[in-house]
Amino acid sequence: MEIISLKSEIAIRVENLSYVYPDGTLALQEINLTVRKGESVALMGPNGAGKSTLTLHLNGILKGKGRVEIHGLEVNKQNIRKIRRLVGLVFQDPDDQLFSSTVKEDVAFGPLNMGISPDLVEFSVKRALEWVGMSGSEDRSPHHLSLGEKKRVSIATVLAMEPEILVLDEPGANLDPRGRREISELIKTLKGTKLVVTHDLDMAAQICDRAVILLSGRIIADGPIRDILSDSALLSRAGLI
Repeated sequence: MEIISLKSEIAIRVENLSYVYPDGTLALQEINLTVRKGESVALMGPNGAGKSTLTLHLNGILKGKGRVEIHGLEVNKQNIRKIRRLVGLVFQDPDDQLFSSTVKEDVAFGPLNMGISPDLVEFSVKRALEWVGMSGSEDRSPHHLSLGEKKRVSIATVLAMEPEILVLDEPGANLDPRGRREISELIKTLKGTKLVVTHDLDMAAQICDRAVILLSGRIIADGPIRDILSDSALLSRAGLI
């Protein structure tokens, strides 16, 4: 397995990024964003603000006009394999992430495709499931899990590849209050750089120390989470309250 040298203290750097969907919708407008190693950042805003579109640029699923760097590596065709090892993306809907007949197969899929030896894959699967509180579920069918369990296993599929950056798109979506609280507590325990797309103010406050708000494809606020969440006029403008 190739070793990636990480020298940059900047985990994510986005410069003048704009993106237009094929139907002509302008999704991102001149986005500039820097996230340092180890930061936990809430990416917030109303539906259609461009949050998910922005996250899909971080591992090259989408390619707009501008520059995106991950740990100093530009997101481009030459670096895409390295980038996708560095950035772990957890989708909002776990059914988009889980496709195998057992939990173990789903969690092992990424490490196997990275060329890791079977023994190390076994270890990676066991450890990732322990991290998310799903030990013992290896032989269960993902389709028979509860939504909260599916979300945990989805996170495990990414953690098994040991990414430097974890990007979670609406991790609390469609969960009941207890489920949202439990998934927040889980995410808070995870190490590394975290970018959390969420509408949930309580989740943002619990997990993150910084918030970035998007509106109509532009960043309208970026600062300490307490300052952002105490600005009721800003939150109202962004449709968050």
